[in-house]
Amino acid sequence: MERDQFYTVEKLANSSVKQNSEQKAILAIVGPTASGKTHLSLILANRLDAEIVSADSRQVYKYLTIGTAKPTKDELRLVPHHFIDILDPREDYSAGQYGNEARKCIENIHKRGKQPLLVGGSGLYVKAVIDGLFEGVGKSEELRKQLLEELNEYGAEWLYNRLQSIDPAAATTMDPTKIRRVIRALEVYYLTGKPISFFHLTQQKRPPFKIVQVGLFWERSELYLRIDQRVDAMINGGFLDEVRWLQENGYSRTLNALNTVGYKEAFDYFEGIISYATMIELIKRNTRRFAKRQLTWYRADQRIRWFPVSGSTEWEQLAGEIIEYFRKCTEN
Repeated sequence: MERDQFYTVEKLANSSVKQNSEQKAILAIVGPTASGKTHLSLILANRLDAEIVSADSRQVYKYLTIGTAKPTKDELRLVPHHFIDILDPREDYSAGQYGNEARKCIENIHKRGKQPLLVGGSGLYVKAVIDGLFEGVGKSEELRKQLLEELNEYGAEWLYNRLQSIDPAAATTMDPTKIRRVIRALEVYYLTGKPISFFHLTQQKRPPFKIVQVGLFWERSELYLRIDQRVDAMINGGFLDEVRWLQENGYSRTLNALNTVGYKEAFDYFEGIISYATMIELIKRNTRRFAKRQLTWYRADQRIRWFPVSGSTEWEQLAGEIIEYFRKCTEN
């Protein structure tokens, strides 16, 4: 990405921006894992008198703390956070459910005279808030069972390839390893005769507020180094004890919540499938791949204004630039 694509301002904001209650705008901070979203959001929340609406599909689950890099207890006390630790890992939770509930949460934050700050790396969760998601077609247990049988017989790649031939637009937005979404898309097609991407385009409901999105962009080598360092800190911080506790308390690796980078590799290690060193290597590699997919997703959204970040970034200064950009966007 060329540097001239980034937005810079000469004058930094020197004071907090109080959101005009009539304007109803939200600021969304997006970017790949380990890009510094949590740290920046705490600075912005303080200066904007904001409440943070987490858009992370794994931080919604209790007990998944170290492996999902949740804000610390001290950080959670500093600023009100929403959608963190709200579900048991056994519970199913869709992006569509999140989108509906997050919009209501944002409306309530506005009513309290606070500034909503949407923060997270789960692109589909952010999209659910900003653009809405289609969830209108009913489910067929018989069809779902058939698709699961095909999954067991032929594998995830086979189902994903079928979706690509039926609905390439939807397939490009999905991670082939997140098979639940692939199965749902196939289910919609076979129930309605129309691809799920058709419903996404025709039945989206725009939110009743203005949304300003900013993204944190790192040079790839620096971001990958941060990811490696985060994984090391995660391991040293007791991540394996966390996974062991989940295992001992009946949380199976088959749960959707635990079909997550880090937890999957840790389960393989505990089951003797891979060595300790291989586990760490795979967590780092798979996290880097996940970050790459996140960037691919976000770069497709031309509404995001990217801000360059590096190891020498002054975060207070960056927050000032973002606040100034947010102010200008909401004045228009």
